[in-house]
Amino acid sequence: MQPRVLILRAPGTNCDRETAFAFETAGARADTVHVSRLLENPRLAEEYQILCIPGGFSYGDDICAGRIFGNQMRHHLRDALLSFKDAGKLILGVCNGFQVLVKSGVLLPDRADEPIATLAFNESGKFEDRWVHLRVASPKCVFLAGIERMYLPVAHAEGKFVVRDAATLARLEGAGQLVLRYAGEPEVPSSRFQVPSTEATWNLERGTLNSEVPYPHCPNGAQLCVAGITDETGRVFGLMPHPERHIDPTQHPRWTRERKERGDGLAVFENAVRFFA
Repeated sequence: MQPRVLILRAPGTNCDRETAFAFETAGARADTVHVSRLLENPRLAEEYQILCIPGGFSYGDDICAGRIFGNQMRHHLRDALLSFKDAGKLILGVCNGFQVLVKSGVLLPDRADEPIATLAFNESGKFEDRWVHLRVASPKCVFLAGIERMYLPVAHAEGKFVVRDAATLARLEGAGQLVLRYAGEPEVPSSRFQVPSTEATWNLERGTLNSEVPYPHCPNGAQLCVAGITDETGRVFGLMPHPERHIDPTQHPRWTRERKERGDGLAVFENAVRFFA
């Protein structure tokens, strides 16, 4: 079966076309739909097997990144989202889409009466636009099946994953839901990294970064270097890096030297399509 993908955009979304291309390259059929259409007819989602909220700056990131779009999901689309999930379907949020899912408090990290996690401002105090190494820390997530490491770009100002309290963090870690982590260069153990810049030292002196993976390898200071999380089923996935920006090997800045046959991000979308095979 060729799964149908609902790519849900809002004013300010700007990664919907490349996300659609990524899904279609992986073998799916993708439709880009404005959130207003889904608000008018929430049953529209029943026609699809995968729901994706792509990256960008929804509603200009007014108030904070993903908050307005997240509130729409929470207050007007909650039942539709839960029904979509309960039907055994897949949900993906990339960058701003991850922020939307978390700040809605509906699906990630799990069903809650209020958000129990957020994505806060980067510890560097600036927008981070760079390539990062990632490692898969748990086999729980459908989208990450068979993947061990990836090298993907990030582009965000609010990507620091933070949970409400230590008990919540321990619960998510114990359940295997903190599935994707920032990592160091694969050929160098992260514990042997030296802090590479004055800025990184400035942050570390304040105890704000995990010293195992210092800035800029962990670009935002996320707790436990978390780059992506899943829900309790493994079928809802949110991540800050952009897999849709590394589908073709020529998208990598060193593609002429590395000579890869495919981009690292393509496997994420192929796993989603394969789930319905």
